[in-house]
Amino acid sequence: MARSQAKRRAALVQPLRAVAVITGAASQGVACSLWRAAKGAYNGLLLGLGAVALLVGGVGIANVMVISVLERRSEIGLRRALGATRRHVAEQFLAEALLLSVLGGLPGTIIGAASTVIYAVSQHWSVQIPAVALYGGLGAALVIGAIAGLYPSMRAARLSPTEALRTV
Repeated sequence: MARSQAKRRAALVQPLRAVAVITGAASQGVACSLWRAAKGAYNGLLLGLGAVALLVGGVGIANVMVISVLERRSEIGLRRALGATRRHVAEQFLAEALLLSVLGGLPGTIIGAASTVIYAVSQHWSVQIPAVALYGGLGAALVIGAIAGLYPSMRAARLSPTEALRTV
């Protein structure tokens, strides 16, 4: 037990010594503050990249769904003429948007977890992926998909049956 703690301590001190040597810092305290600042900047960069990826995914889902509504006007008109309510049409398109987001979010979460495992193993670290991170990735994809699918589903629901069938 004491040996593993000493190994962990040595693994934490080694980067600090390297930072002190590279920057010419007089003490490990200064090196420690530089190390924390660099780590915080790196975390912020990765968080920003993740946010941009979610935004791009949301825009992609919204575009696909808007095009789907435009191409399926006759189907929407037929469903409405046969008795489907606006709510039924909106639910259908929202469910399709959620399905698209799950089909993108699930592989993305799996790839993220796998890359974390590969990197941790290559660095000889213990692998720790919190369940919150896995569920959070999938949950964020669902939320983005729902938000991106709202406009197209409302647009499809607002189509009147006569106008939709007239374009056939």
